[in-house]
Amino acid sequence: MARDDAGSRWFTRGVRDIAAASFFSDAGHEMATSVLPTFLTTTLGAGPAALGAVEGVSDALIGVSKLAGGPLAADPARRGRIASGGYLVTAVATAAIGLATAVWQVGALRAIAWISRGVRGPARDTLLMSLVPREAYGRASGAERAGDNAGAILGPLLAAGLVAVIGVRHILLLALIPGLLAAAAITAAAREARRTVAAPSARRTLSLNLAELRRAGLPRALAPATLFEIGNVATTLLILRATELLASGGRTATAAASLAILMYAAHNGAATVSALTGGHLTDRIGPRYVLGAGASCYVVAYVAFAADGSAWAVVLGAFLLAGVGIGLVETAETTTVALALPDRLRGNGFGVLGLIQSFGDLGASLVVGLLWAAISPAVAFGYAAAWMLASVVASVLTRPRRAPEVPGLRDVV
Repeated sequence: MARDDAGSRWFTRGVRDIAAASFFSDAGHEMATSVLPTFLTTTLGAGPAALGAVEGVSDALIGVSKLAGGPLAADPARRGRIASGGYLVTAVATAAIGLATAVWQVGALRAIAWISRGVRGPARDTLLMSLVPREAYGRASGAERAGDNAGAILGPLLAAGLVAVIGVRHILLLALIPGLLAAAAITAAAREARRTVAAPSARRTLSLNLAELRRAGLPRALAPATLFEIGNVATTLLILRATELLASGGRTATAAASLAILMYAAHNGAATVSALTGGHLTDRIGPRYVLGAGASCYVVAYVAFAADGSAWAVVLGAFLLAGVGIGLVETAETTTVALALPDRLRGNGFGVLGLIQSFGDLGASLVVGLLWAAISPAVAFGYAAAWMLASVVASVLTRPRRAPEVPGLRDVV
């Protein structure tokens, strides 16, 4: 069992189970996502517009559902069931896409999966923080993020290896297996939390508690994260840009696309390692400096993506920097909320963070895509880099307040 310098436990059975849940869930999600474009266009005969509509609606729904999941996660009596149910419904709805015979069915099932994924997020993060001492929030968050990113490596590799053997539909159906393993792991973590965390004397009412979050200083604490998310474009745009740059070096379109996907896998590997490292750094120096370091990685990466004629080594370096950056930032964001708020408000805080992440990323991708099409990729990635630079500055200047101590409240055991 892992211990910090003071000897206190942090890598408990519950933390391990939550990291495993994130690993299995993202492996199943990435298996399905990897083949979804082919399933829609080839199997169901739809076009790119249908794919864009399905993904766009799903991305919007996950942000709203994370905000709604915050009040549910604020109550220790509910959060375990919400997390377990969310993982289970996500697994079943994702796998059921393999049974779809029409585009609208895919859209409906994807929406159900993403709503469940959003609702479960604050509950999972609040469970995680209830299982570790305050001085280990960063390491626990890093372990969870590392599990998620490791799943993002395995999922596409499984899909790539199986697609020629069993076909697209069966890959979607097989995504149920890691999804069920994730549901089992989070259920075990919820049981561990019930054994170690004192139950409240009365069930808490459902409320967004926005006024209390403001008084606790959450807007100020999340200012650097908000600026980061406004410039955080979808990785699909990075893959597309990498494909263009690699093709300009004389490679065929197929070779360039294959190399870009391998670089994306390397990006996820870098994110896995940096999440673990970032967790330790967060507990030592504080989340805002780790977030600033992650945003700095993105500034350099976006500058490289903006340049024309980049060699393959430069493109790979940009992907790796973006992977390091996202691993650091996601770990720091979660820890920022945990440190800024007491247990009774953390679920609400994680819901607000999820909303910022979803709509910030959606807006960033839309604006960058438009600038790319209307002007140039250099302008588009320069725009995104400017927001990342603003996040770096805000990380240095912003000093969030420590979470107030609440008499009689047991945050951790």
